[in-house]
Amino acid sequence: MCARSLADIDSSNTETNDLINRKPKRPNVKLLKKNFAQCTEDMCVEVKNKDMKIQPDLLAITVMKYRKMVNTLTKIMGRFEEMKTYRVVFEMTQPAHLVTILAVSVIAMITYPQGGDAANPDVIKISPLISLIYLSSFMMHFGFQVWMTFVSGLSLYFNVSRHTFGEVQKVLFPRYFSVNSFLSLVTLVIFVKYHPIHVWNSCIGLQVMAMSVCFLLELVIRLYLAPPLVQLTVVKNAIEAEAGVGMEVGKYKPGSLVKCPHYVKIHCTFRRVHMAVAIGNLLTMACTTLHLHYLSQKISIV
Repeated sequence: MCARSLADIDSSNTETNDLINRKPKRPNVKLLKKNFAQCTEDMCVEVKNKDMKIQPDLLAITVMKYRKMVNTLTKIMGRFEEMKTYRVVFEMTQPAHLVTILAVSVIAMITYPQGGDAANPDVIKISPLISLIYLSSFMMHFGFQVWMTFVSGLSLYFNVSRHTFGEVQKVLFPRYFSVNSFLSLVTLVIFVKYHPIHVWNSCIGLQVMAMSVCFLLELVIRLYLAPPLVQLTVVKNAIEAEAGVGMEVGKYKPGSLVKCPHYVKIHCTFRRVHMAVAIGNLLTMACTTLHLHYLSQKISIV
């Protein structure tokens, strides 16, 4: 009985050792590829025989409709840009001066005393709709600033090539400052409407000044700095593309262009304009942060 058991144990140990020492069988890669290709071909034939089609979902339909609308608006805008009036208004510096003068005049008019008595201030009823517009404009303005400065810009710079980053910023910069200047103007107008000058104190006066500076800075950047920055980006990228540089990610390597005086001059001008835009953007963020602090003291969440 014991001998048989020992024999069985020896035989089982031998089989176990054989299983452990046995090399795993390598799969036949060619055969797997052939079977996969055959299965794919059979599925395609089956789909073709059944006349099956991929039906677009709601998201795809919405995107197609939106793209169609954008293409239509782009064609209309293209026709408008071909008009002589458009070239006179938008391709010359005098209209930018006119817009700046109008913006300063608007701020002067909305802050000009409209009557009233500081001792007996008028009771101003705040409309819920106006409050919603005011909070929405400020919220979107501050959100755009944070996203563009700390999320979108840095994420793209450290994850895509420098030329790709430039192409994206070339499209976003004018729209960013156009939308922000409009939103800051809306915030300023509504705030001054419900805070007439005869009820101002040092705190409210500081808020009006900060929002006015924010609006004027964003407008000046949009009118005077964004267009040359876009043009410099186009010229700079074209020169770098011819020299075979500009595809590095998260760093600047001009290569042989560092010895080209023409390119160095364009690059230095680009850096100065870009630095001015960046400083202006940070100043506007400081103004909106100041107003955010003011609102946090006025709004209770409990």
